[in-house]
Amino acid sequence: MWGQPPSAVRRSEAPQFRMQGHALGSTDGELRFVEKEPRAAVPTCALAAPSIILPMSSAAANRERLAIEMRVTARHLFEHALGESSIDRAFERHVSCERGVLRVGEDLYDLHSYNRVLVVSIGKAAHTMVSALAAQAGDNFEGIIASSVQPGSQARGFRYFHGGHPTPNEESIRAAEAMLKSLSAQNASSLVIFMLSGGGSSIAEKPIDDEITLVDLIATYRVLVHSGAPIAEINAIRKHLSAIKGGRLARAALAAQQVSILVSDVPDNTPDALASGPTMPDSTSVEDCYVIAAKHRLLEQFPASVRELFERHALEETPKSDDPAFHRSRWWTVLSNSSLLEASKKEAERPGFAVEVDNRCDDWDYVRAADYLLGRLAELRRKSERVCLLSGGEVTVKVTNGGMGGRNQQFALACAQKVAGENITVLSAGTDGIDGNSPAAGAIVDGTTLERARSRGLEPAASLLTYNAYPFFDSLGDTIMTGPTGNNLRDLRILLAY
Repeated sequence: MWGQPPSAVRRSEAPQFRMQGHALGSTDGELRFVEKEPRAAVPTCALAAPSIILPMSSAAANRERLAIEMRVTARHLFEHALGESSIDRAFERHVSCERGVLRVGEDLYDLHSYNRVLVVSIGKAAHTMVSALAAQAGDNFEGIIASSVQPGSQARGFRYFHGGHPTPNEESIRAAEAMLKSLSAQNASSLVIFMLSGGGSSIAEKPIDDEITLVDLIATYRVLVHSGAPIAEINAIRKHLSAIKGGRLARAALAAQQVSILVSDVPDNTPDALASGPTMPDSTSVEDCYVIAAKHRLLEQFPASVRELFERHALEETPKSDDPAFHRSRWWTVLSNSSLLEASKKEAERPGFAVEVDNRCDDWDYVRAADYLLGRLAELRRKSERVCLLSGGEVTVKVTNGGMGGRNQQFALACAQKVAGENITVLSAGTDGIDGNSPAAGAIVDGTTLERARSRGLEPAASLLTYNAYPFFDSLGDTIMTGPTGNNLRDLRILLAY
């Protein structure tokens, strides 16, 4: 079943990419590739029996060489985009502190005027964001950090919680309870700095109804994650089942001045979906939840405690924009999927690709998204010999009895069957470094993938059908391996035609 990545995966300080048999692009920005170590020459006089050696044709050798070069290029574009979209660089641009005055975006906060400054950081990038804040504004803050990633070190003055992802755990509950308690103790002379990033929905969580046990909560999350519903619909339901989501953390800190710093893994037009919007007015309603549950046939899959709330129409409404909790609240997005796409676009233009960005397939089913993007690539190819099509956001996969993999590897494998024999390369990877329940961030395919797979006895159709893409790509050396990146800006799909 997709979801929890293997516990053996450890956080790396910087993304490290692996490509079996070939070196990757260098960090100096120049793309290079290195052939596998050549075989030692065998003297003809040493041959014991006559042999006929049929060398690879020049055309085939050039095709293989070009495929390798383009796989390296696609990996370099992904690596470059990750580096340029780092949290440290975003904080350098958007956050600073001089003489005790904190700047966040265009807002200024005189830290000397507050009796207490509390930091609450939630999500996969929670540790990275706290470190970046300290780098720009000093390390004199205190607060609570909840992340699914283990910290490299702990900052003084902070309480740490290792929450679960993609489903909550006991630490998720403890984190939410600690936040509610600390926030309710703040007053008009307090400043609360919320820092939110992807994965926060499960990392800090507390059910709105005490009848919903942790076991029921985990079961509910699994139903939602595997439903195939878009993330905005999933989060609409999460918000209305939670004591902290949908603006309820902001309501807990009602009296305090509040500012939220966002590293977004949701569509730019729905910022309140990030971590299920604990500090923002909720744009969804209880009626939306009932419609979503019916559309995806969720009630029959929910545990009894949750199903009963839906059947009785007993969900409580979340705070909206006119709620007093938001009268002294501000929100600033410092990084999003758009940042990633812009960095990748600029880098792809350097070697002469005609570059286009198309996010139309965000939240589409992965097969439909593959068909659309490859069709769009074919259209662009009629106008230019070398084309790079970039697509951000996430595709959806409705998993039944899945093996090891994730949405990016599933998308890539679907593309592999459609580009066989073509001069096309497709990379799909998640910026958090973890795709589904695998240790990979994603995978890369091209026109040679099926041929190489079958020469190793691998059957792509079976891997696709059983949602078991990771072993397939791992055998070929075509996984994207970064380890947890400490960032999360949704996914990036890179399609090259040449």
